[in-house]
Amino acid sequence: MQSLETLLGVKLILRTTHAMKLTDDGERGYQHAKHIIDAWLALEDGLNVTEDEPVGTLRVRAPHAFGQQQLLEPLLQFLARYPQLSVEWMLNDKTVDFLSDNIDCAIRVGAEVDPATVSVLLAEVPRSLVISPALLAQYDDITYPEQLSTLPWIAVNTFYQHSISLTERQRSHSVTVDISPRLSTDSIYVARNAALAGLGVTIVSSWMVEEDIANERLVALLPEWHAASLPVHLVYPWARYYPTRLRKFLALMKDVMPQLTGMKRVEPI
Repeated sequence: MQSLETLLGVKLILRTTHAMKLTDDGERGYQHAKHIIDAWLALEDGLNVTEDEPVGTLRVRAPHAFGQQQLLEPLLQFLARYPQLSVEWMLNDKTVDFLSDNIDCAIRVGAEVDPATVSVLLAEVPRSLVISPALLAQYDDITYPEQLSTLPWIAVNTFYQHSISLTERQRSHSVTVDISPRLSTDSIYVARNAALAGLGVTIVSSWMVEEDIANERLVALLPEWHAASLPVHLVYPWARYYPTRLRKFLALMKDVMPQLTGMKRVEPI
């Protein structure tokens, strides 16, 4: 970057001990660079591939749970269909900075929509409130959401930390309950395994605990109440031109995501 600044004779980035940001010249340079890259991608698509044959490398950020388990098989089939395409499959639940992270697109669960990006709603993830039978047996009958505050909790801090909100299925009446987590984690795998071990009650994606509930390793607590489903978006930065590899991946996600186990299809408005 310093070499580029020397070559251009301008300061492109302001640096402090805690952060970096573009200068006005840097912002103009970034916009020009985006146009050049868009033109190059269009040239690459036009000269080297047909509309159905993407090439190059697609850099994707996906949540750990989806990326390790539910989306791996569709991804492998996608790569087998397009042998000239490579994918960098990075599993991380953190907020994406497309510029500094050098990411083409990201699959985001439950995140707020950034108006500066293109965000395509793919599906929703229903969630379940679960507890181990052994832990539940230590408490009197839990029949009201307000009683949940007396239980030990495992919080998935990406989505909730010190309170949870539940809605009654029949009357759409909602309540918010304060909780005191014994364990906080950003991994739904950890939350599920800790619940199986009897550490506490937790709210996790329904697809992850469906088999545990069926085999009575976990109990669905207060089934007449539910936590809101989490939206799943495919997010990517706005551009004048999108390469074939990104368009094909978007088409794959639109087709695959609603069909995954435990996903809820989003009906068009």
